[in-house]
Amino acid sequence: MTPPDLNLAVVRRAFAASRPTVLPADRPHAAVSLLLADAAPVPEILFILRAKHDRDPWSGDIGFPGGRVAAGDPHPRFTAERETREELALKLADGNYLGRLDDLYGATLPILVSCFAYAVPARPALVPNHEVAATFWLPLDRLLEPDRHRLERFDYRGRTTVQPVAELLEPGQPLLWGITYRLLRSFFGLLELPFGLPAAQPGCPPADPR
Repeated sequence: MTPPDLNLAVVRRAFAASRPTVLPADRPHAAVSLLLADAAPVPEILFILRAKHDRDPWSGDIGFPGGRVAAGDPHPRFTAERETREELALKLADGNYLGRLDDLYGATLPILVSCFAYAVPARPALVPNHEVAATFWLPLDRLLEPDRHRLERFDYRGRTTVQPVAELLEPGQPLLWGITYRLLRSFFGLLELPFGLPAAQPGCPPADPR
């Protein structure tokens, strides 16, 4: 698929045809929003850089807006929309909704993550709260550039692991990896586009420690 074909109409059709895997909520459950801005020549995706916090396992990471499903939340999509409103002052309406990706379990952390996709106007105004250190938008086709992707060695929770990562920011800044990387692989899979590196490499430790 060439960049001129990578537009919101194509994304809408892909979600309409998908049947996402919904996993049992038998562990702590989080929900996130994948936001696509209607931009030319291709849509842009929103990333947040999470604020650093000792009690947050994703402290300082690149990710999507979202958080834990609260006891009073009627369903995880409600959580994704509530957290987006709280973290970015951005209200998502039914007309924005595109669809749901396959649910993912954390490979080591006992967590279930659900991801819901939305179309928004080109770069809407955002007001990040204390949980968000920064936000940035990136065109979808740039995420597919091979030279952004590599394997990286991490020391995580007492063990060393080698993971596929993507460099989205300047050298020395946080890398995209873990569950968000896996969610993007699922998203581009809907579009029949290969994203990044495989989840596991021969001779490497298990993929995605989170």
